[in-house]
Amino acid sequence: MNEITDFRGHRTQVGTDGLTADELASFITKVGERVRNARDRKGISRRVLSELSGVSQRYLAQLETGSGNISIALLRKVANALDHRIEWLVSDEDPWTSETALVTDLYRMATAEQRRIVLEVLDCENPQLRRAQRVAFIGLRGAGKSTLGRLVGAAHKIPFLELNQEIESASGMPVGELIALYGQEGYRKLEQQSLERIVEIHDSVILAVAGGIVAEPETFAFLLRHYHTIWLRAEPEEHLERVRAQGDERPMAGNPAALEELRTILTSREALYVRAQAVVNTSGMSVDESTRQVTEAIAKHGFLDT
Repeated sequence: MNEITDFRGHRTQVGTDGLTADELASFITKVGERVRNARDRKGISRRVLSELSGVSQRYLAQLETGSGNISIALLRKVANALDHRIEWLVSDEDPWTSETALVTDLYRMATAEQRRIVLEVLDCENPQLRRAQRVAFIGLRGAGKSTLGRLVGAAHKIPFLELNQEIESASGMPVGELIALYGQEGYRKLEQQSLERIVEIHDSVILAVAGGIVAEPETFAFLLRHYHTIWLRAEPEEHLERVRAQGDERPMAGNPAALEELRTILTSREALYVRAQAVVNTSGMSVDESTRQVTEAIAKHGFLDT
């Protein structure tokens, strides 16, 4: 605990996270009440919850009465034993009375098409007008975003941009140096700003973005709202083969597990990539075949209709 002095000269203890002692105590009490309510609704005793979670009855008693500050690892065990999401126990929204919590849970279970409809209803500005004729290619490195982007842009006589080049132009340094100097946080901030600047300048554009953009929720949400999105997907082996064909040996150099790591990344991001409005699988396709598939997807969805 530390002490701070307000403008009246009053001193208050605060934790390292900025919460006062009273706010922290209130939060712990709320979590304990949520656990107790969840256990009551499930109709199990504290002893049974202890057996299911592996957390001692003594610890559970302290948690439920607000007299103990349980670790996040133990709280997750308790949440799993109660068939609850851990965020239900710690969020500001009461999971049993909040419509927001209900809608959030339903949205998680919705299909990609249902989610798209919900977002267009809630974000009622006409999505076609909002996205104009901006098309963004997403996917891992080696999917063909730059190659296909240039070809499609030239075919439709609209500009092709690479987001990383826009970031380098804005920062005055290569992306590698930017990340080394300012870290991922600094890079992500410039990434968001560059996306916004492109929207301000271009109503018609083909854009290739870095594969990791989907990992930043706010930036990815902006991309989905203001750009028509196409996921260019390929098999992990082809991603590596294409990158090496470009003369870049870094993915495999000194890393025999590179392919397995790439599979893991692709698996972890698949649920995000699939939120794109269209998916084109470029595996086993020539550049001409892939260009035709992308062009057909753009026409089918009306991305570049005037």
